[in-house]
Amino acid sequence: MNFSRRRPEDPEINLIAFIDVLLVVIIFLMLSTTFSRFTELQVTLPSAEAEALQERPQEVIVLVSADGRYVVNRQAVDGRSVELLTAALAAGAQGRADAVIIISADASAPHQAVVNVLDAARRAGLPRLTFAAQGQGGSPR
Repeated sequence: MNFSRRRPEDPEINLIAFIDVLLVVIIFLMLSTTFSRFTELQVTLPSAEAEALQERPQEVIVLVSADGRYVVNRQAVDGRSVELLTAALAAGAQGRADAVIIISADASAPHQAVVNVLDAARRAGLPRLTFAAQGQGGSPR
């Protein structure tokens, strides 16, 4: 009878599976850092230098505030829906199809608010649009 104790075997670490998992994690981190760069784009609004028009057609000035509220020709629009904005633009144009819509949006206004103005102008049948920009000296153009 052999009563001697057996020596326990040393545990074996499987390095191949460990390396595979680490490579997958590294690839995931590389891809996710590449895509996160695009979500942090800084947008600077354009500035323009232009001469003032000599002959001015009828203008409808639409102001878009930072929180998405609208003002059409110094009259606040009660809601934020496209239908209310369409009615306000049609009233501001007074039935003239050659009226020019001037969109003056705050720099931090939501993009959707400006798109709503474009959609409302299309629905009101007012195809002439322009955007107000700030000049180099800080004066609006």
